[in-house]
Amino acid sequence: MDIHAILKKLPHRYPILLVDRVLEVEAGKRILAIKNVSINEPFFLGHFPHRPVMPGVLILEAMAQAATLLALESSDIVLDETTVVYFAGIDNARFKRPVEPGDQLRLEVTLERAKAGIFKFSGKAFVGEQLAAEADLICTMRKISD
Repeated sequence: MDIHAILKKLPHRYPILLVDRVLEVEAGKRILAIKNVSINEPFFLGHFPHRPVMPGVLILEAMAQAATLLALESSDIVLDETTVVYFAGIDNARFKRPVEPGDQLRLEVTLERAKAGIFKFSGKAFVGEQLAAEADLICTMRKISD
């Protein structure tokens, strides 16, 4: 799935769109996606000027966006302007190494459970072969009203 297909599925846009490409997806099982980390990311201006590091919460957000793509590929849900995806929980989050400009973040997310509109995922983010972060993510999709 290239960036054009991702933009059709996710409502996120710059500067918060954090998935650049999907390399593999097995509906109902797993997804492998990529986030190219560039020095041009706006958060690097303040985090940290002397040693730029990608904020951990944004690594989790990248995993969540990959998880959303997996959920969409695994169900008949279509995101539109009336549907929002929310975090319902983040458990067991661990950060193992800093993610810096020039790194390529490989997002590996597995669907653990889907029931009644609640999705539980296990996510890992790698730089090369090194584990950068991992977490269990719980997300839900809800219709919104005006």
